[in-house]
Amino acid sequence: MKKLADLKEVSLLFLKLGFISFGGPAAHIAMMEKEVVTKRGWFTREHYLDLVGATNLIPGPNSTEMAIHCGYERAGWLGLIFAGFCFIFPSVIITGIFAWFYKEYHSLPALQSVFYGIKPVVIIIIADAVIKFGKKAFKNYLLWMIGIAVLVSAYFGVNEVLLILAAGIAGLLMAYGKKSNIKMFFPFVLLQASPNITFSGSKLFWIFLKIGCVLFGSGYVLFAYLDDELVHKLAWLSRQQLMDAIAVGQFTPGPVLSASTFIGYQLSGVSGALLATTAIFLPSFVFVALLNPLVKKIRKSAIASSFIDAVNVAAVALMFVVAIKMGQETFTDWKSILIGCAGAFCVFYLKNINTMWIIFGAAISGYILGFL
Repeated sequence: MKKLADLKEVSLLFLKLGFISFGGPAAHIAMMEKEVVTKRGWFTREHYLDLVGATNLIPGPNSTEMAIHCGYERAGWLGLIFAGFCFIFPSVIITGIFAWFYKEYHSLPALQSVFYGIKPVVIIIIADAVIKFGKKAFKNYLLWMIGIAVLVSAYFGVNEVLLILAAGIAGLLMAYGKKSNIKMFFPFVLLQASPNITFSGSKLFWIFLKIGCVLFGSGYVLFAYLDDELVHKLAWLSRQQLMDAIAVGQFTPGPVLSASTFIGYQLSGVSGALLATTAIFLPSFVFVALLNPLVKKIRKSAIASSFIDAVNVAAVALMFVVAIKMGQETFTDWKSILIGCAGAFCVFYLKNINTMWIIFGAAISGYILGFL
């Protein structure tokens, strides 16, 4: 009976958090800490911090993985599954509704001006994340070398997944002291775009599964991966469609990776949404299940720390590149620039404002300016 009660408690808690978790991963994790440590006392704050640290050692969305960790700690394997599912579910459903309207009308007429307002602020939020992560990630000149190499390579078209993996390998070489060999993993050779490939469900599933397996750093890096795979290589989406998916992912509660639901629906209706969503979140469940029992050992591993240091630097560089490319397409008139400046003021100077309110304000601004 206690196990069922624990499972019910886990399910209801993370379903609630799934509906109210605006503001990005850091805000989500703070909400969870208040619920599971301060209010419910499921485990100590020290152990919670250990779990937070562990999520940085594996790919995937940090806040979703924290939900999965907490569910496992409280209610075992079923808790792991139910916590993750309940946290993701509200975001997926809400995003799916937006995706239906978008595909039905080839746009979201009532929300076009709203998205117009959100997009500049999305770029500012990404820039803020780049600055914050960069301060922690660029710890020495070797990591600066890796970051700059990734940034230049990504800007000129080198595959993001390859760059993340190359950065990780370079980090391992740093751990073993073979610093002189780092540069060999970053040949500045541009990868040519593949010809347009006919859509298939299996290909869609594989793309999102692959991204879910290598998505270090932040959910924002997702945009760089999707731009490379779906816009640049396969031409299944236009960049405008991807930007709209990003805006929806930002505007809805829960993990930003719910943008995969929106994209999957545009490509193949309900089946595409299910395939993309399942594929991108599945690795997080597997990684947490494997990692949780090993948290204490991994925390003490110098090699794992070096690998993640390098991967985090690469992730920050990719985020910077995607912010640049999005900015080039978004800041095209005085209205978008004005919204962006106002967003930057809120993000960088009024730091206590929840991201949800900044995005909401940008949406209202876009709607009002849309009449001008």
